[in-house]
Amino acid sequence: MKRPLVRPSTLAFAGVLALLLALFAWVVMRSGPLARVPVTTTIVGSVAVAPALYGIGIVESRYTYRIGPTQAGRLGSVLVDVGDTVRAGQLLGEMDPVDLDQRVDANRSALERARAGVTSAQAQEADMSARRQYAETQARRYEQLLQARAISAEATEARRHEQRLAEAGLLAARANLDGARREVERARADLDGALRQRANMRLVAPVDGLVAARSADPGTSLVAGQWVLEVIDPASLWINARFDQLRTGGLRGGLPARVTLRSRGDQALAARVVRVEPKADAITEELLARVVLDHVPQPLPSIGELAEVSVELPPLDPRPTVPNASVHRNDGALGVWVVEAGSIKFTPVRVGAADLDGRTQILDGLEGGESVVVYSHTMLNTRTRITVVDRVPGVSP
Repeated sequence: MKRPLVRPSTLAFAGVLALLLALFAWVVMRSGPLARVPVTTTIVGSVAVAPALYGIGIVESRYTYRIGPTQAGRLGSVLVDVGDTVRAGQLLGEMDPVDLDQRVDANRSALERARAGVTSAQAQEADMSARRQYAETQARRYEQLLQARAISAEATEARRHEQRLAEAGLLAARANLDGARREVERARADLDGALRQRANMRLVAPVDGLVAARSADPGTSLVAGQWVLEVIDPASLWINARFDQLRTGGLRGGLPARVTLRSRGDQALAARVVRVEPKADAITEELLARVVLDHVPQPLPSIGELAEVSVELPPLDPRPTVPNASVHRNDGALGVWVVEAGSIKFTPVRVGAADLDGRTQILDGLEGGESVVVYSHTMLNTRTRITVVDRVPGVSP
């Protein structure tokens, strides 16, 4: 049987097709779904992690004084403005007193009249006291003359009557004096009340501080309790910081901290935790803490400015530690990809504390010495083929 002849063009086409198939297979194995994924790895070591917390806070004043009138009225003057430094006792402004000054003058005049009444009552008491003493002397003398039968009983009785009148007059004078003294007390109380009311019209700085806000201008009608100026104590600035509740174990007062204010770039300021608030935020699941700067910077940061806060917690005992980037969640489980004999497997772990250097303690799941994946070019699974490299472009630092 005669075999069919193969044309040269057919052979050429078959060769080209085989070359294309080989090229396609090479591309698939190099960059397609079957390609090896570049990864970086690290060896799990036992390290004593010094955990730290990171949170965001707001600059606040520990002591804020809102100054305003104690009764309704019209604002007469404001002598300071926002940003001014004030001293304790300094006059900051004043309410319109209306007729209060005239009332003070009237109460002062009433007090002077009451004092004059006391002087008059004292003179009357002294006069009546002298009259009574004279009447007593005359009554005794007439008693003696009556016993000697030198005068009549009617004359003696007249002297006794004069004595009783003098005693009654003295009692009346003493009562008048007591009333005059009470009138002085009442007039003095009225004057003191008017003076205190007048003093309340003056807006005075309670402490040395800085004017942080001003809410009204002269001529504004105010109600009792409405504040005009807000004065803060510059030395009492602190940071109201918030931390994730999951990582706040060991957070307590007295721990050192670092604060970076948004207005000062990367400059870190030394600080310390004053106290941890007993009530957390149930909505954001954050714990609140107050952080005080060791030295208040100049110029003062703005109230309400955001700040980044890091708190150094006490160091822990050495345990297996991995970079934070090694920990992944796969099918709802938290774990790491362990490299064994060129392949990978997912190992569930229980993580512990972490520090600000990007290291996380492993409480369960790793013994130490394992090789784990840190960065990968794509998401990994159990069927992924890998190749270990020193750096993954665009992924690892």
